[in-house]
This record gives sequence, structure tokens and C-alpha cells, in this order.
Amino acid sequence: MARHLKSVASKLGLPLVFKSSFDKANRTSSKSFRGPGLEEGLKILEKVKVTYDIPIITDVHESYQCEAVGRVADIIQIPAFLCRQTDLLVAAAKTGRIINIKKGQFCAPSVMVNSAEKIRLAGNQNVMVCERGTMFGYNDLIVDPRNLEWMREANCPVVADITHSLQQPAGKKLEGGGVASGGLRELIPCIARTCVAVGVDGIFMEVHDDPLNAPVDGPTQWPLRQLEELLEELIAIARVTKGKKPFKIDLTPFRD
Repeated sequence: MARHLKSVASKLGLPLVFKSSFDKANRTSSKSFRGPGLEEGLKILEKVKVTYDIPIITDVHESYQCEAVGRVADIIQIPAFLCRQTDLLVAAAKTGRIINIKKGQFCAPSVMVNSAEKIRLAGNQNVMVCERGTMFGYNDLIVDPRNLEWMREANCPVVADITHSLQQPAGKKLEGGGVASGGLRELIPCIARTCVAVGVDGIFMEVHDDPLNAPVDGPTQWPLRQLEELLEELIAIARVTKGKKPFKIDLTPFRD
């Protein structure tokens, strides 16, 4: 998949950062697949990085992981559930790597100003923030495009996670009991178009060559075979949008 992703990105002239997790520590169920673990996972990510010359991003869940991850990853991601955890943010910042902070589903966009500032106060100016939806009841998320504007107050790049934003947390019942996250894959193009039109600096997408059998977040994985088609449309939108430029509103009386 990494080889194919790089091929598509190169063809379209897009910068690519490869994301994968060595441990999904916040899975809904204890029975769910978590990953190969820190040591083995970092070996795999380093192999992808070296073999295909692709920058790597992966997430950390505990402060002790940051040093090892920082030796491999170009960007360290802070999961949404942990976006306010000061010790984790500081440990990640001290690696000197770029830090991508996911906005908590329970947080106002203004919270990201404080989270980004924690990174800077730890001596690292390389930070970006990521929108990944807002809780809408117990088992649903919505994407509020206003957040993409308001998160710019953090004075750093703003990224939109267009697949996790369509999760339905703990909304899928499992055979034999328990729950898992569902999702609305069919709305990925809708959310992607919206975010690019608003003028985000990057998009985060979960892509898989076999979404129905993906071990993690299958309901919100975009089919690899249709990635190029979607990206072509998003590039076209990005070329014409003025979303990154503030609209100067003139409230003086109008006379025709």
C-alpha cells in the first residue's frame, strides 16, 4: 500500500506523509486488534520510510514512547483523547519532531490554542492541529466547518481528518456482545470537499486495499483503488478556493 500511495501522490504532485499505528491503545473493545507493539511497529515504519523514501507519522499514547518514536517518525501525533495531556505534549515536543495534535471530540476549537502553546513552551515551534469531528450525541460525530476557521487561532497549519470524522463511536454491536465503532464511508467525499474548500493545509485519510477486511476502522476506510479519483477532485477544488484568505466584510451603508 505504501508503494501505491507514493505512486499516486507523485503522479498528482502531492506531498505525502505515511501514517500507521504501532499500537491502537484506545480501541473500543479489549478484543479488538491493536497492532504489533512499539518495538516491532517502529521497525515496520522505519522500513517503509527507508524503502520508499516517505516521511512517517505515528501516534503516541504514553510519555515514555516519545523518545523511541522520535528516532523514526518525522511527525508525532497526539491522539484526540489525549490532546490536553500536558506531560505527553511536552515529552513529544522535546523530541524536536513536528507534532500533530488531534482535537478532542469533546473539545471546543479554542482548546487547541492552549495545546499548541504547550508544545511551543516546551521549546518546539513545529506544531500543527487536526480537526476530527465533534461528538453529536452518544454514537455520532459531526464536522463543523467553523472549527477549521477558529483553529487557525493556534497560529499553525490546520489539518482535516476526513475519515475519523465520520466514525460512529461504539455504534456497532458485535456478535457475542460488545460494541465497535461504525462509520459513514459514503460521506468521505462530502467532508473532504468541504474541508478543502474551507482551505485546510492538509488532509488525513484512512485508505485500505480491502476496506471490508481492514483490522482497524474498516467502516471509515476509503478504497485504495478510488484514491486517485478523489484526490484529483480535491486538487481541482483547492486550486479555485479562496478559503485561506480572510473575507473583508464591508458594513458601510450601500448606495446603488
